[in-house]
Order: sequence, then structure tokens, then C-alpha cells
Amino acid sequence: MLPTVPGPLLHLTTPAEWRSALAAGAIAPASLADLGFVHLSTPEQVALPAGRLFRGRTDLVLLVLDPDRIVVPVRFEPGLPTDPPSMRFPHAYGPVPTAAVLAVLPYRPRPDGGFDAPELGPVGPGWRHGVLEPSVLRRTATAEVPVTGGVAVRTAAAPASPAHNQLLVNGRVDAAQVDADADRVLNGTAQRWALLSGAHLADTAAGLAGRGWEVQEMVGMAAPAGGEPVARVEQVDAEALRPLINASWRRDLPGIRDEEIAQAVDGRRLEEAVVDVRYLAVPAGGELVASAVLAIDGGTALLDAVSTEPEHRRRGHGDALLRTAMAMAAQAGCDLVVLNAAVDDWTRHWYTRRGFAEVGRSWSARLTT
Repeated sequence: MLPTVPGPLLHLTTPAEWRSALAAGAIAPASLADLGFVHLSTPEQVALPAGRLFRGRTDLVLLVLDPDRIVVPVRFEPGLPTDPPSMRFPHAYGPVPTAAVLAVLPYRPRPDGGFDAPELGPVGPGWRHGVLEPSVLRRTATAEVPVTGGVAVRTAAAPASPAHNQLLVNGRVDAAQVDADADRVLNGTAQRWALLSGAHLADTAAGLAGRGWEVQEMVGMAAPAGGEPVARVEQVDAEALRPLINASWRRDLPGIRDEEIAQAVDGRRLEEAVVDVRYLAVPAGGELVASAVLAIDGGTALLDAVSTEPEHRRRGHGDALLRTAMAMAAQAGCDLVVLNAAVDDWTRHWYTRRGFAEVGRSWSARLTT
């Protein structure tokens, strides 16, 4: 363990390799026979091995690790003879638990193929919440286009899924530029969507509303994982939830098109290739009446799409789903569960009463073309 390391450590990998590690529960050393350690870097170091080993690669991710959760010996040792003499890289001698991973960040090269040091900021609950959903969407996408303040994702297998074909913006940008970027990158889509992440984009969200976008302000919330599951909650496959999710989208998003609703589940299934997605449901009278989706990504889990059919509400199904999701996340090694709730919706206060605290703001915007 490394209690004296002042900040996070990083591990370079690919989405497929990370997904394999999630399934195994640990990041294994690259070669036990030859080296026996997991290559790590500090944020200041990682651009060096990235440029040397993966120059120009656009499919890399950085695993952001909490040094205190690395349960095997870590030694700072020299890299290659050509590295600066004073540089020592952290090497973890043994499997590193995936629960030590606080976040998974897409890591993209400069136009010349080299890499820059990542900007992490304070690695707290708000940051972990803010990076998780955009990261999953970027890892799922088949194409990524730079836009002002972020990227746009396109996903070929689900071209009508709003979440998987939208702008993901976290840098400062005005509404006119977001509008122009959406017109440039998402031209041809029935509805243009954008996710603005961070309280600093409040004025941008207001500007989009003034330009005719429908804008929903969201509160990011977080709570510690833990507790016990509820027996009546079942884990099912994605197709079992399709009728419930479709009905929920029709209720909550007036004007949504049939192909967008259909492909919302298709896009979710694509995410299974990059993150541990679990589908939860409550049966009653021979049918499923409430559902939720839990995405486990190392030490953080995202709870989404919690919904109960109107005629089955006020029977504790939502509580049962939440408690089971929190317990399932803890069993998988997560310490934190995050979610989004609409600012003006009653669920925001419902989650607050169940121990969730507000950690961030975002805005979901759509423009019907």
C-alpha cells in the first residue's frame, strides 16, 4: 500500500482490457512470468509511456486509482534507460482490485500523436459523478468528434439512441457555439441532444433554452454503497426491461420518436461491452412492474432509470430497487453510488431522505429538428 502518495495513480489500458478486469475483479500484472507487476504512473508521468507505447492510439483509457486501495506492494522503480535518470515509476506487485479504480477516463492524443498530462482536479464524489456517464458513453461510441468544450459521440449500432449520439460538453462554451456544433456534427438526426456537465455551464444551458432547446436541469447525487438486498428484486436481462423502459420514455419525454425509444435499450446493451451493467426488476402478478439499471465501473456505480408503473406505485418497489442496487454495488467493491435527479422532480427529495447528497449539476438539452 502507498499511504504517503499525495494523489491518485494511473494505469493505461483499453476499454476491452478494462472490461475483462471488471469481470475478473482485478487488474492483473502484464506478465507474471517476466515482470510480475502492474505498470502505474503518476499524472505527471503518464504521457511519457503513452507516447512511447501508444503513439496516435485513440482507444486508450486511464484508470484513476486510489493508492490507499491498492492492496499489494508498490515500488517506485526506474523505467527504461532512456527515461530521465530521476524518474521512478510506481509498480504494483500483484493483482490490483478493480475497486481501487475511482474513474475511467478516455485518453486521447494530440493531432501529432503525442499525449499531454491529464487534468484530474480534486478526485472527490462530485468529480467521480461528473466523469462517469460521459466516460461510459465515449467508451461505447464508434466515433468521437471534437467540439468546443467537449466531444460529440456517434454510435453506429444505435444511431437513433439519444444518449449514444449527442454532444458531451464540460468545458466553457456559449450556447451559440453548442448550437452550431450540434448542427455540424449531429446533422441528420431527428433530435439533437447535448449533455452539459458542471455548474459553470448554467449560462450556456439558459442560452440554449433561449434558442429553442428543451433543457432539463439535473442534480448529481451520491451516497455510500452498502446495506442488504431485498428478496423480491430480481436481476434480469435487458430485453425483459424493454417494455418498462419504453413506457417510461413515452411518459417522461413527450414527442420522443419510436425509433429513439426502441434504440435506448439497444444502446444500453452496447454499454455491456465496456462496463458491468445489471438490470433489476420487481415482479408482481406475473409481470415486471418496476425496474432500475446499475452500471458498475470500478469503485463507482451509476444508478439509472429507476421507474415504477403508475398503478403499482406507493408499494415500496422503488425502495426495494434502491436498497438492492446499493447492496449489489457494495458487493462488487464499490464505495460510492451516484445518480441524476431532475431539479424540479419529487425524486430529488426522495433520494435525499435516503442518504444521497447533492454533488453536482448538469443539463440535458434536446432540439427537435
